[in-house]
Amino acid sequence: MHIVCLDLEGVLIPEIWIEVAKRTGIAGLQRTTRDEPDYDKLMQGRLALLAEHKLRLDDIQKVIAGMAPMAGAREFLDRMRASRQVVILSDTFYEFAAPMMAKLGWPTLFCHRLEADVQGFVRAYHLRMADQKRAAVEAFQRLNFKVIAAGDSFNDTSMLTAADAGIFFRPPPEIAARFPQFPVTQDYAALAAALDSAAARL
Repeated sequence: MHIVCLDLEGVLIPEIWIEVAKRTGIAGLQRTTRDEPDYDKLMQGRLALLAEHKLRLDDIQKVIAGMAPMAGAREFLDRMRASRQVVILSDTFYEFAAPMMAKLGWPTLFCHRLEADVQGFVRAYHLRMADQKRAAVEAFQRLNFKVIAAGDSFNDTSMLTAADAGIFFRPPPEIAARFPQFPVTQDYAALAAALDSAAARL
């Protein structure tokens, strides 16, 4: 038996922080794990920018509510879920993800949480656990699943490495070059074919 683990942002939905940056004009919020592999450093910078510009959690949630999954993502996900179990492993936050999960048909999601004060300003973030994507893959393997994983960025590489088969989806060229062991796919048809091929081998 096997299970598919997918990243969320950059694989099924656009990057949330980039959308927030576009809507607010705060250029610094465009940085993602593609640019900064140190997640704590990235998040501390984001929290500082939110405080500086007095953006509340509900301001960000309004941006997310106006977003849509990437073209073809829902159909791809429905196809995967019809034939195998799928879990979304993401470094986003439950407070951000709900509108997108509704539009994707409520797939199972493991991610993190934000802490806001009484005025609604985000003051901290709380990881569910460190390197949770890799840990989830290894836990599924201990449950006797073969794991196929797909992601697009630095923070997915430990998950892809731990999985029985790892696949890149639209990674930046410099990241793909650093991890040549993972095949690169550029559209959902190719990703579905790579997942099917990996499943047949396992």
